[in-house]
Amino acid sequence: MPLLVLSVIALLVCALLGLQIGVASLSTAQIWHAFTDYHHTVADIIVRKLREPRTFVAIEVGAALAVAGALMQALTRNPLADPGILGINAGAALTIVLAVLVIGVSGPDTYLWAAFPGALAGAVLVYGLGSAGRDGATPMKLVLAGAVVSAFIGSITSMIVFLNHGAQQDLLYWSFGTVGGHTMNEVRTVAPTITVGLLLAVGSARSLNVLALGEDQARSLGLRIVLVRSVVVFAVVLLAGTAVAAAGPIAFVGLAVPNAVRALVGPDYRWIIAFSVILGPVLVLVADILGRVVLRPSEVPTGIMVALIGAPVFLLLARRKRLAQL
Repeated sequence: MPLLVLSVIALLVCALLGLQIGVASLSTAQIWHAFTDYHHTVADIIVRKLREPRTFVAIEVGAALAVAGALMQALTRNPLADPGILGINAGAALTIVLAVLVIGVSGPDTYLWAAFPGALAGAVLVYGLGSAGRDGATPMKLVLAGAVVSAFIGSITSMIVFLNHGAQQDLLYWSFGTVGGHTMNEVRTVAPTITVGLLLAVGSARSLNVLALGEDQARSLGLRIVLVRSVVVFAVVLLAGTAVAAAGPIAFVGLAVPNAVRALVGPDYRWIIAFSVILGPVLVLVADILGRVVLRPSEVPTGIMVALIGAPVFLLLARRKRLAQL
């Protein structure tokens, strides 16, 4: 499929630019030298110690958030669903902040285990509130409940960070969402959980297509709806929780990317998930690269740049009325 090939090429180009662009711009030859003949030169150190892990984290986080958003939209049959909107990111961020301040954990390898309970609790709380009432969990009620819960949990997290001056600088920067400051060891730490989440998503794609026909039709075709939902929720918690642990609560990736992909390839979740794995990293890489250059030599956190890019994309899609085509 030509579109898939173009998407892969775009990802490779963005990854290369992520290695080249920054306070010190590097040539393709310098990058090649850093990987093939490492001699601890300044360029080699910049590539291998700083930009290589940063690029890989952006790819991991972008894929995780984009696929998590696609799964949430399929599960709720709501194009506005997203881990950031439905309380998952906010819940994960809160428990990570508490773990940092109370237990003293540090780094994505320990953030992971703190993120999962919060991500799951956020999802359960939103679904519980959205299910209240006679008509159950409608898409609009879930979005409203998610907005309220995310705002409430986010305000608690911000207050905790503000009141703890000792950890304020590190946590404040992390809370904006950033893919910088990591090592390849941290990249390897988060890779297994993201891989498991992506495999569960790919394995659920066909079932999600059946579920999109409606619960009654899906049940008549033999779909085990409770099992499918449980697997999908588990995958979302793995993906979103890991992404928040690695890079902080980055919003809009899970909202904008699946809707853009759906506008390109249609409603088949096998293709939506496949393209989200590729185009999610493209969005995060582009945002990270722009964040390095717009206020050079200072940097704008990746999460802020993603929102600046993702919000107009989402509004454009909504204006073209593509969101109704679930």
